[in-house]
Amino acid sequence: MSDEGYDHAAVERRWQAAWDEADAYRTPDEVEDPTYVLGMYPYPSGQLHMGHVRNYTITDAYARFRRMRGDEVLHPMGWDAFGLPAENAAKERDTNPRDWTVDCIETMKGQMESMGFGYDWDREVTTCTPEYYRWNQWLFRRFHEEGLVAREAAEVNWCPTCETVLADEQVEGGDAEGPGAHGNCWRCGTAVQRRELEQWFLKITEYADELLEDIDDLEGWPDSVRQMQRNWIGRQEGSRVSFGVEGHGPVEAFTTRLDTIFGATFFALAPDHPISEELAAEDDDVRRFIEEEADPDGDEPNGVRTDLTATNPATGEAVPVFVADFVLSDVGTGALMGVPGHDDRDHAFASSMGVDVVPVVAPKPSDGKAPEAPDVSESAFTDDGVLVNSGDYDGLPSAKAREELTADVDSAEFHTQYRLRDWGISRQRYWGTPIPVVNCEECGPVLVPDEDLPVELPEFINTTGNPLDAAEAWKHVACPECGGDAVRETDTMDTFVDSSWYFLRYVSPDLETAPFDVERANDWMPVEQYVGGIEHAVMHLLYSRFVTKVVADMDMLEHREPFENLLAQGMVQLEGEKMSKSKGNTVSPQRIVEEYGADTARLFIMQAAQPERAFDWSEEGVRSTYRFLTRLTELTSWFADGPGGGAGSGNGADDPVAAYVRSEADATVAVATEDYDDLTFNTALREAQGLVGTLRSYREYAGERGEPVHADTFERALTTAVKLLAPVAPHVAEELYDDLGGDGFVVDADWPEPAGEVEDADERRRLVENTREDVRQIVDVADITDPERIDVVIAPEWKHRALEIALESDAPNLISELMQEDEIREQGDAAASYGQDLQAEREALRPAMVPDREYESLEEAAWLIEREFDAPVRVLRAGEVADDLANEADPGRPAIDIEE
Repeated sequence: MSDEGYDHAAVERRWQAAWDEADAYRTPDEVEDPTYVLGMYPYPSGQLHMGHVRNYTITDAYARFRRMRGDEVLHPMGWDAFGLPAENAAKERDTNPRDWTVDCIETMKGQMESMGFGYDWDREVTTCTPEYYRWNQWLFRRFHEEGLVAREAAEVNWCPTCETVLADEQVEGGDAEGPGAHGNCWRCGTAVQRRELEQWFLKITEYADELLEDIDDLEGWPDSVRQMQRNWIGRQEGSRVSFGVEGHGPVEAFTTRLDTIFGATFFALAPDHPISEELAAEDDDVRRFIEEEADPDGDEPNGVRTDLTATNPATGEAVPVFVADFVLSDVGTGALMGVPGHDDRDHAFASSMGVDVVPVVAPKPSDGKAPEAPDVSESAFTDDGVLVNSGDYDGLPSAKAREELTADVDSAEFHTQYRLRDWGISRQRYWGTPIPVVNCEECGPVLVPDEDLPVELPEFINTTGNPLDAAEAWKHVACPECGGDAVRETDTMDTFVDSSWYFLRYVSPDLETAPFDVERANDWMPVEQYVGGIEHAVMHLLYSRFVTKVVADMDMLEHREPFENLLAQGMVQLEGEKMSKSKGNTVSPQRIVEEYGADTARLFIMQAAQPERAFDWSEEGVRSTYRFLTRLTELTSWFADGPGGGAGSGNGADDPVAAYVRSEADATVAVATEDYDDLTFNTALREAQGLVGTLRSYREYAGERGEPVHADTFERALTTAVKLLAPVAPHVAEELYDDLGGDGFVVDADWPEPAGEVEDADERRRLVENTREDVRQIVDVADITDPERIDVVIAPEWKHRALEIALESDAPNLISELMQEDEIREQGDAAASYGQDLQAEREALRPAMVPDREYESLEEAAWLIEREFDAPVRVLRAGEVADDLANEADPGRPAIDIEE
């Protein structure tokens, strides 16, 4: 013990060294009861932040819990080590990304070890090593063989600052400006432009239906994440239909509401639609709108009217053509039919542009009358209904009309479209996996053979643009097919390729003949519990699901989903704002470890809130947590320094206080175990801390009476508390477990089990707390400063019987039914009054313990009331007091009589 608290630095160094020496966290390859627990691996930025600490404490605590429950647990760690930030940092510091990344990994690994995370570091994976990215290239070849790789010219998102392509998911909405800009780079915030480049794609759209349909089976995922994935895949059932655009022929549009086509009063094109670009070359208004005004992320739809018209294929009427910023080229066909009477956005646009608004769908009448067209002058009617103003289709329900119109309109056909696009993996940067392709003038793009993998990165050249373009000696090679001159592909893979399968590599990280051992992967997969930030709900998780399904189709895996249960942890905030370096509101985990210890940081973070919720960092909360660990250490030292801290022997069977402590220990185990299972760590820890508080009160009560605590009871309860805290505060738990004579490491100890019955634990706790609160209220209201005696009176048997009848009865007149019981009827007015109470509260009634169990529970807890009010407490049965006092007691709510 130090003057300020326990010597956390010495304790943590001692046990980290002991774990290392014993190889305590090594995971065997051959297992019988596998449990895979995983936190999303970090990008090695150089310093852990509190978000990391929270994420990895969650997985570490759960892995330790499952291990103590008897499971064989895989809990690995690795590094998402490729990426543009390292390349930019290297350029700024005139170094190379490899050295920068290795240094960052070394620093962060040391910080993780200081936190006491129980990783099997023999399974460490680093994605920037050739031993890892070789298998990215190998998988690229296998995907190509399966027809799931394509190279084609495509309009892409280009960040001029990062000088690279961004996936759609890496473009964030914002105040983008400039030609073709449609959002901001998620890394640097620069306005993203659209460019056409030759790109490599993985055909994730081939799995769109399965990816969507299987979301329903992900019952262990948060509903919000599942919905985000549904929305990103964005399947829509509808029809394609062509409008003849003057001078340009038929232009196809997609709609889910072909039943509204008679109300299509305008036609709109995306700003980058080929017709729009043609118009911009000759029409200044169109050019000015596209280059200066179009804002797809704006609050209001905007556009410019062209001189063109389009022919509505259902009505034959000409409607005006607009270039509009709410039409997107990568959604649908880049063209749409505008139906302002039945779409809110189209209505707002038509109202601002002076376009006709025609209702063609009416609410279905409920009285058999003819449908009446709705008033759509102020707002659109967007529900299905019955067609009006639609010629021969009048009177048809919307669903039926969609079927008939799709069949009748010549250019219409049923179509399913997706928001999801194929995964563009090409990145014009150095620090990534080289795409294993050489470009030959004779043969075209040729895959690098397996035996020549990995294609390793050359030395870094600090230049603008893509450094691989400047690596002349590396770039020029012989074609694998014809032997002629060829040039390597200089694009590297999106880093989401690395993270789309890294969880499979952990099962056999040193395997040299395949990306992973199939048999072991089938044993360990799927990951039972995955933990990470909500920001990865679309990209990483969707790509991981896709790759897992492809690998399963290649007979390399039995499982089609990678993660059985997902927890998206909340942010750690400071004064209500997310911690960030830019805001200058970060808290250094290393400082907290040095001042208070890793266990304090871990315990505070885990007890502050449920893992899914954000919470505010609090220095006072940290100090309070440290004080708790200090008190626990002192309590254990007192007991262990003995003999038993002055504890008594015997079985304690006749000691109601010891019996209460035993019951509390059992109840605590039952509740905390369930909470750990559910990952509600904050309530589990509250239970453990409550048990420690009970033990401290027990010691003080015994000391006040000059009596010893019961040794076996105290030791078992204290050991239970230590074990319950061990997943979150492993260092101090090891220290105290050792002090208490524990065998081996606490991490290998058996999880505690209740020794007695716990079925009525909640009811017992509620009874005790309600009774204590009733005493407090009486003392407060009556202004009793020095009570002489407190009597707690159990309700009479007949009231328990009346409650039992009320709970079982469905008779409308409960009092009449109660009075059929002799023992109740004989109570006269008291029975009638209680019967009225039961009748009035019938819906809220709940079972109570039988009188003997109620008496026993209060007898065991009486010492708590005695200590709080410094007065002797008697627990009495109804027959031991006057009837008027006994009849004040109800089941579960004893009568209280305080003598001054």
